[in-house]
Amino acid sequence: MSSPAPTRPRRGFGRTPDDGPRATFSQLLPYLLEHRTVLSWVIVISVLGAGASLAQPLLVGQVITVVEGRGDLGGLVALLVVLVIVSGLLSGFGHYLLQRTGEGVVLSSRRSLVRRLLHLPIAEFDQRRTGDLVSRVGSDTTLLRAVLTQGLVEAIGGSLTFVGALIAMLVIDPVLLGLTLLVIAVSVVTVVLLAARIRVASRKAQERVGDLAAAVERAISSVRTVRAANATDREIAHVEADARGAWEQGIKVARISALVVPISSIALQVSFLVVLGVGGYRVASGAIEIADLVAFILFLFLMIGPLGQAFGAITSVNSALGALGRIQEIIALPSETDGDAALTPAPTDPSSTDVALAFEEVGFRYPEQARRTEAEKAAAAVAGEIERDTTVLRGVSFSVPTGSRTALVGPSGAGKSTVLALIERFYDASEGVIRMGGVDIRALDRTELRSRIGYVEQDAPVLAGTLRQNLLLGTPEASDEQCIAVLRSVNLGEVLDRTDAGLDAQVGEDGVMLSGGERQRLAIARALLAAPPILLLDESTSSLDGRNEQLMREAIDAVAENRTLIVIAHRLSTVVDSDQIVVLDHGRVVGTGTHSELVAAVPLYRDLAKHQLLV
Repeated sequence: MSSPAPTRPRRGFGRTPDDGPRATFSQLLPYLLEHRTVLSWVIVISVLGAGASLAQPLLVGQVITVVEGRGDLGGLVALLVVLVIVSGLLSGFGHYLLQRTGEGVVLSSRRSLVRRLLHLPIAEFDQRRTGDLVSRVGSDTTLLRAVLTQGLVEAIGGSLTFVGALIAMLVIDPVLLGLTLLVIAVSVVTVVLLAARIRVASRKAQERVGDLAAAVERAISSVRTVRAANATDREIAHVEADARGAWEQGIKVARISALVVPISSIALQVSFLVVLGVGGYRVASGAIEIADLVAFILFLFLMIGPLGQAFGAITSVNSALGALGRIQEIIALPSETDGDAALTPAPTDPSSTDVALAFEEVGFRYPEQARRTEAEKAAAAVAGEIERDTTVLRGVSFSVPTGSRTALVGPSGAGKSTVLALIERFYDASEGVIRMGGVDIRALDRTELRSRIGYVEQDAPVLAGTLRQNLLLGTPEASDEQCIAVLRSVNLGEVLDRTDAGLDAQVGEDGVMLSGGERQRLAIARALLAAPPILLLDESTSSLDGRNEQLMREAIDAVAENRTLIVIAHRLSTVVDSDQIVVLDHGRVVGTGTHSELVAAVPLYRDLAKHQLLV
């Protein structure tokens, strides 16, 4: 059995949900600048569209003047129609470019996030929920599209329209402009005050969506267990509770946004009424002409439009920054290789020595507790939280000769699976040194290290897809003939022959279309196909019946020639032929030797052997 897995930190310890990640606009800029060429064209189009829009009120004023003088309207009307058409075409093309760029921003953010996710240390996955991570890739990144498609870049072009209309209105009548700006200033102050609340509410809404995704992933991945336990209705209630939490946060965002949306409309209506009333009086008094009032009103509509875009941009940007904070939280995490650059590269080939692997006083403690500061530990103690001892290995020392077979045995929780995880560098030892061929494995490139190791996990995970895709995961250059040969060597020929699909046969989500033993044999076949110098087998025959176990042992024996094997033993038959057996108990080595030596000298091993190691 594997060592106890680290538990997720209790919600509320350390950082609380209310002081979660927050992004700044400067962190959003790199995603936008990646598409600066297209955005430049969008801005140019926006400027041209603004010019076409600003020219229209002036032409309308000219039309009114010509009508009053009973002149010819043909040329002015034609020009006005052309400007309206050009403005519409420019708006449509600019909208397409923005939508396309928005999708590009989502793509680049997803690529960055996925690249970081799949390079995170294993310890991060121990403490985070899969569904929440998936939500960040899907839901959170989608919100970044709104930055472009809901007003930010359009607001840049709109600002030109706003300034141009402002100047024209100043020339026409400064008094009317002053009254208009007073109304607009009140609306702007209101929107700015609401912006911070939108960002906080949006971030919390995305966190609730992450909770919902995690709950759905949990229920679906364990659906057979849930059904067997008659817990379907309870799981539905659990998911619905998270769905309602997401709904409630979404309503809060909608409530705040609803305050922003009508502000531009109210500002337009109030401004229009003020201009119409005061402007009518000024026309009657002879202060301005009727043509000037009409042009002023048209410019007012042109000015309020960009103001609405700016308000929409504030809402969308603050929503996006809330989601970007969750994205940046993951991107800011160190990858598992970030600390490797400071290490001195290994000077020799680790395969050239007589000792393949050596553990020297190795200790290991799960990072969850190890990385707590003293202040955090004190805070946890005050809160009544009992610090759990997460030390798994203590002073472990043993060596594995090249080309030998070593078995690890011991009770459940003794640390056997942790030994293999440390060899793979899923974690680094808290104390001591692990050497491969005499070289500290922390000085080896991880890619090179793992290319020399074949690892079959305890649960024998199978990826959704085909038999071929599973086999080629670590050996993409292998031929179909090699794939078929290795499948038959582990007695999976029957799976190949079930359908005409052969290697293209689907295995289902998590290999559900295969039996437990078949999944385990497929995982072993995947490792055998790569033919690495070192094989790590974590209870690889635990799901096999007697006949398939014998066939599997024969296959492993065949491929083990001139290779180093470390096997976590589940059955006595796997142990007795080993060159050496390492007995672990409570994270310590309590005996090393052959089967006969340990039976005579180590009481724990004698007891395990008596019960066929079935622990």
